[in-house]
Amino acid sequence: MCAAPKEAAKSKDCPAEKCRRKRWVKAFEACDENNKGYLNREDYKVAIVMLFGYKPSKVEVDSVMASVKQNPLGLSLEEFLNLMTTKKVVHFYHSEIRQLFISFDRQYFRKAFSIVVPKLPERIIVEAFRLGRALSPIHQRFLPQCLPLSHGIS
Repeated sequence: MCAAPKEAAKSKDCPAEKCRRKRWVKAFEACDENNKGYLNREDYKVAIVMLFGYKPSKVEVDSVMASVKQNPLGLSLEEFLNLMTTKKVVHFYHSEIRQLFISFDRQYFRKAFSIVVPKLPERIIVEAFRLGRALSPIHQRFLPQCLPLSHGIS
């Protein structure tokens, strides 16, 4: 597996990157109706649903189609692969942010403790959560943004 996401995006020799690239090529081929060699708007939408599990917005599709340089009819395989590499890095970044904010969620913290140490008293879990929040430098930086997420816990 690659050491870091930025290196993974640049390195084509990484086994994980080769696997992703192969998956993207298969998705491109599956969505390329009539083997035109490019993906039109509808083909692109289907490919994104296949790869990322969500339907892209009209704005996203318009933006992608406006950026097409080589073929005004749609995305070539090369352009599609470059776009998917960028989307993967952005997706990874958003996942990291989500994980960061989950760490401030008291209910998630309780659930994790109940799985790992089911007989630990509730007051110790709450105190550990408060202590962890108080000592975390990340918490200090993001406190104003995460207060609504913490369900009124101080």
